[in-house]
Amino acid sequence: MAAGFHEVRFPLRVALGTSGGPVRRTDIVSLSNGRENRNRRWQDARRRYDAGSGVRSVEDLYAVLAFFEARAGQFYGFRFRDPVDHKSCAPGAAIGVGDQIIGTGNGVTAVFQLVKRYADAGGETVRVIEKPLAATVVVSVAGSAVPPADFTVDPVLGTVTFKPGKIPASGIIRAGFEFDVPVRFDTDRIDIDLAQFNAGRIPSIPLVEIKP
Repeated sequence: MAAGFHEVRFPLRVALGTSGGPVRRTDIVSLSNGRENRNRRWQDARRRYDAGSGVRSVEDLYAVLAFFEARAGQFYGFRFRDPVDHKSCAPGAAIGVGDQIIGTGNGVTAVFQLVKRYADAGGETVRVIEKPLAATVVVSVAGSAVPPADFTVDPVLGTVTFKPGKIPASGIIRAGFEFDVPVRFDTDRIDIDLAQFNAGRIPSIPLVEIKP
């Protein structure tokens, strides 16, 4: 992904007003007895957004246009903040060191991948987080907060690495963080008509998540 990805974020004021969310692909076959056979074609969801719904002014439209040109349309991916799902916790809660389990200490493993779990009594989905905001990442081992000086965060791959001499010998390792979604434009064309824009018609600006 790195060769075709720019570590820059889509204009935040526009992102906060976008529509969209996770998309899954399920094949459903209806049987003659009224039952169904269902097949999950994708292991993970792929998020789609329409950034056009976040454009509120000509200034916003120009900011998106300039960003689109800098990314060469669909060619380069970029960071996007999901307006609802961008934390290791619920959107209205504060990030905490106990938010998400990322591993168990064994005295040898130093690198742990950030993940976010979506779970209830019926099932669980584990989502790999590759674009965290490094400055927001907090970590705990066996319930005790780890000093920031004891680990590093890779904001490109979403990994936490404990420094030599600080590798946990045991205990559940948890983390809290904010993160972005890696996306690209899902079009090589943006149609702009100021007359229609001023009349309330907003251009569609589709974005699609990039899967590593």
